[in-house]
Amino acid sequence: NMFLLAVSLLLLPIKLEAFAFITGSRIRSRSSSSSSSNNWSLAVQRQICEFEASDFALPTGEWPYSDQDMGRLDASKDTNFYDAPRFVTHIDDRAISSLRDFYREEMAALALQKQAKDKSSGVDILDLCSSWISHLPEDDVVPFGRVMGVGMNEEELQANPQLTEYFVQDLNDNPQLSQFEDQSFDVICNVVSVDYLTRPRETFQEMHRILRPGGLALMSFSNRCFPTKAVQMWLNADDIGRMTIVGSYFHYSASWSSIEALDIIPPKMDTPKAPSIKDIFANPAKGFAWMTTASSVQKQNSGDPMYVVKATK
Repeated sequence: NMFLLAVSLLLLPIKLEAFAFITGSRIRSRSSSSSSSNNWSLAVQRQICEFEASDFALPTGEWPYSDQDMGRLDASKDTNFYDAPRFVTHIDDRAISSLRDFYREEMAALALQKQAKDKSSGVDILDLCSSWISHLPEDDVVPFGRVMGVGMNEEELQANPQLTEYFVQDLNDNPQLSQFEDQSFDVICNVVSVDYLTRPRETFQEMHRILRPGGLALMSFSNRCFPTKAVQMWLNADDIGRMTIVGSYFHYSASWSSIEALDIIPPKMDTPKAPSIKDIFANPAKGFAWMTTASSVQKQNSGDPMYVVKATK
């Protein structure tokens, strides 16, 4: 048993390294030194890039995409696909936690700005393509005002405890948000659903109209989707390509103050150094403790990626 433990400890770093190699295709802009910090700050380390107008082939107001780009394997009405409620999460727990932390940071900053002018005001939010969960922070850090949901399934929207109001609406059938006046919201969110929009130009134009000056549009996504319902060019793109697609939706739809792509998953944790064979034979508990810790680190470092393309009006 001692021999097997020693061999396992020798092989585990190789397995971890192979795992890192296999999953290392995800693009990250963080330096390796940042991954060892215990005081990780979203604001300092999350940006992948900031899009400039020169990054795109055409000026704002033009539209480069064809019907083929927006085509889908399943072109049937989305109301049929979303007719039955799905009370499931479409990203893993780590991605959900990262998104909630990101929201807390962004929305708390907006709340401070609003309350400097009016202490009683909260952050007004529109959750597009909403469902039974909005992933908003559940503590008291962010004072919420109106939290509006627009989604496809009424049962899911009714079950969402964070919504104060909701509308059932298929944005691919009717992308107009005419029920909302100009400059109605501080934040517009869309979680893992931007890839299903077949009329994004109109939707993003409406988002710009109903956001207040300085407001945020936060389009988050991972690498999961319903492939029959995602638009064709999304399926053909990698992670960087998908960030660029969403960035282009913003650029071509309206004039935004800034557009940036973010990776909001915390940096990878370092695997602790394995004890020597001598140490293992002298104290087997040390070897088992290291294996447990290394396994936990491997689990923490794996999981769904989570990206946000953020535009400021």
